[in-house]
Amino acid sequence: MDQTKSIVSENDSPDIPFRYSVNPYRGCAHGCAYCYARPTHEYFGLSAGLDFETKIFVKLRAPELLEQWLAEPARSGEPIMFSGVTDCYQPIERELQLTRRCLEVVWRCRQAVGIVTKNALVTRDLDLLVPMAQENLVNVSISITSLDQSLTRDLEPRTSSPQARLRAIEQLSSAGVPVSVMVAPVIPGLNDTEIPAILRAAAEAGARGAGYVLLRLPLAVASVFLEWLDRFRPELRQRVENRVRETRGGKLNSATFGERMRGTGHLAEQIHGRCFHCSLVSTACTADCRNWTPPSFGLRSATPASSGFSEPLHRFVPCDVPPHG
Repeated sequence: MDQTKSIVSENDSPDIPFRYSVNPYRGCAHGCAYCYARPTHEYFGLSAGLDFETKIFVKLRAPELLEQWLAEPARSGEPIMFSGVTDCYQPIERELQLTRRCLEVVWRCRQAVGIVTKNALVTRDLDLLVPMAQENLVNVSISITSLDQSLTRDLEPRTSSPQARLRAIEQLSSAGVPVSVMVAPVIPGLNDTEIPAILRAAAEAGARGAGYVLLRLPLAVASVFLEWLDRFRPELRQRVENRVRETRGGKLNSATFGERMRGTGHLAEQIHGRCFHCSLVSTACTADCRNWTPPSFGLRSATPASSGFSEPLHRFVPCDVPPHG
């Protein structure tokens, strides 16, 4: 059993624009071949490949743990990112609704949040997101990798279709929820030429801002992604690998702060220019924290980490989804 004491992770990376994040799920059934979070499953003796996308750890007490965390005396309403690692609206969320229950907690506290997802399921929670937006407490970013569904079907097989994601942007924007588009990841030699079309389509749907992240291939992710290229786009394998290396100083990955999200070199600068040569501007999560209030159940003097629970904090859930490929 995972003995996690808190649902909130703290980040001190200088190139990530948030300090706190909540991840109700570990592993992700979306099955994106490029997902940088895949190596986290190896900590549990599971594979970064098929296990990561078919064996999901579910943090059953996520809403309760979040409420306890918000009740701690040190809290002041600083924005929280959903999720930061794996997608908080992945398929199992439709059934378990852990993300929705966490949003109910933060709304009661007037806690500001940012949301990043590839799944149109986020629109299910418009009844919460709209009043949060009215008090400037939420920003949503929809990640779109390609407008070509034949590519996304292979590359990220259990995400929402590109058109469904554009409709989600339109629904959120029409309802008054601030929404941006994330072109993530940009894969040199595969989807980088689509950047202008993605940004144009997102702007037409109502996106107010844009961002991007260059493909990251840490640890086992490199072998998973290169195997995907060999299976699904063998004719592009050499070109994509060469161009990735061109943006990473001859390597497949760089963990250097300031470089890992954008890359280096002429090609990386070209990609950066494509991403911001449009009507959309770079955006970060900004919010109004003035109305933040702690949970009202009197836990601000308690010590949540010492509380005992009658059920596991995490449950291991094999997802009934077809394997990648």
